[in-house]
Amino acid sequence: MTEQMKKTETIEDVILRHSQRGMQVLRQFLPDDYCKQAAAKLLALPRGEILLTTGFYVAGYAETDGPVGTYVLARALQKLGFAPCIVTDEFCRDFFEPTGIPVEYAAFDAAKPDFIHLLDTHNPQAVISIERCGVNIEGKYANMRGVSIDEFTAPLDELVKLAKERGIATFGVGDGGNEIGMGNLAKEITERLELAPCTVEVENLIIASVSNWGAYGLAAWLSKLHGEDLLADFDECRDFIARTVKVGSVDGVTHEFTCSVDGFDMVIEQEIIDALHEKLRA
Repeated sequence: MTEQMKKTETIEDVILRHSQRGMQVLRQFLPDDYCKQAAAKLLALPRGEILLTTGFYVAGYAETDGPVGTYVLARALQKLGFAPCIVTDEFCRDFFEPTGIPVEYAAFDAAKPDFIHLLDTHNPQAVISIERCGVNIEGKYANMRGVSIDEFTAPLDELVKLAKERGIATFGVGDGGNEIGMGNLAKEITERLELAPCTVEVENLIIASVSNWGAYGLAAWLSKLHGEDLLADFDECRDFIARTVKVGSVDGVTHEFTCSVDGFDMVIEQEIIDALHEKLRA
């Protein structure tokens, strides 16, 4: 990529670099500034609690895509005066406790009344899903290979659906088609990516080559619109990933306990984060 091309890149362009799973194909069906629009809607919300959900089951563990992006976005929201709370399941146990951000754990057999209680208790201004599996058009939770992971996935998409029914702002970040929020593009995913898409819709969908990058992009746009750099640096993100790998997290593509995400090593991770910070300085 030439220096001139880098200068004209948007934040949306940066988070769609290295696309390998068809997100560039889907971009035409979203506004050019889809990430900016989502950030503007977040900033306009009254300050209060925001629930963030993440955690995608892969080969016995939560994958490395999702948690660090959730952490970065939660920290940005804290700096803006919101009170984030992360909602996940046991596969992400001990990922977030060291950060001091509140965490709620949903049981794998959780049902609608549990999520009604959760919403009643927290009364959130928004619910944000980052790389979290949602039920697909075949009625199951499935991984990128189409294999059912029903028994390993707490039905947190029900939380998002209930929030939407209540008029609570909903946001979804995904990178493949089976994540919460991809129901917005279910028809396009079925026709162009030939997989069974998630059916769960959100008000604001953010697509990225890696969902963590989508969360970083949202934090970057929050920064740009607010006038303050709220985005974590590479070292902080790398250290978070390294710690979760040590606790028990794997790369979603290789299934290995490595500091990599969806097959991308930390060199690419730094490239994306540094590029986003460069956009904030522009």
